[in-house]
Amino acid sequence: MGQLTQSSRTYPIGGDLAVNRLGYGAMQLAGPGITGDPRRLDDAVHLLRRTVELGVTLIDTADSRGPFNTNLLVREALYPYPQDLVIAARTGSVPGILSCGVQSGPSGWHNYTRVRVEQCLRHLGLDCIDLYQVDYIDPVVPLADQLGTLSVLQQQGKIRHIGLAEVSVDELRAAEQIVPIASVQNLYNLGMRTAEPLVDYATARGIAFVPWFPLATGRLGGPDSELGRIAGERGLSPTQVALAWLLRRSPAMLPVPGTASIAELERNMAAANVDLTDEEFAVLDGATI
Repeated sequence: MGQLTQSSRTYPIGGDLAVNRLGYGAMQLAGPGITGDPRRLDDAVHLLRRTVELGVTLIDTADSRGPFNTNLLVREALYPYPQDLVIAARTGSVPGILSCGVQSGPSGWHNYTRVRVEQCLRHLGLDCIDLYQVDYIDPVVPLADQLGTLSVLQQQGKIRHIGLAEVSVDELRAAEQIVPIASVQNLYNLGMRTAEPLVDYATARGIAFVPWFPLATGRLGGPDSELGRIAGERGLSPTQVALAWLLRRSPAMLPVPGTASIAELERNMAAANVDLTDEEFAVLDGATI
């Protein structure tokens, strides 16, 4: 695999929403335990504005964080939004019993989804959500009903693209038979790669892969590790090298590392300009915990 070219530093979500591939996840801006308000509202607003200054064009947020607080923070900090900013909104709930208290089932899921989409639109100040990601496929509700509801909202112009989270390759294949899927968001990082088959499938299908928990490296991040060695030789932090590995792993990979620290944000974003050599990538690719 050759080194990244400048053109591969962007990716078109759904084929038409070009974003810089290193984005930002807003979830850590909620209070302790990702609930409640941030400790310092002004700092959170300043950090979000700094993301845009650093070239971030993809912000991932979730209504379950706060709850709703990160959506409201994104609006307070960035509205009216820059023309090239893409907001990915995610909804969370509990299988079987939805988080708004509605029992799962075709009717309940439909009502729940419509309510949550309307809430996201209102909290974010949008008429249409660029990318609406569902946290899981509910095993109680027929897949056609779940995705059919999203398809109706898409036809109504309230959702531009549909994404899924924590799915298998088989589940993604089944979903694609019902509606176009623009993204998947699964746990994936240098130290935890159980979603490897999904990365390859999504890449081949032109589906964005958004890894959550992208900075976790486990023992691979130790000073005596290959990651630590490469970071030291390059004058980089282990997390910068780990992000560079993710970006090199697939052209469809869109990491959205989250932080409440501007200094850490700036270090993370600098990883977009790190090109690993073929040898460095191969060493990290072969590393195991």
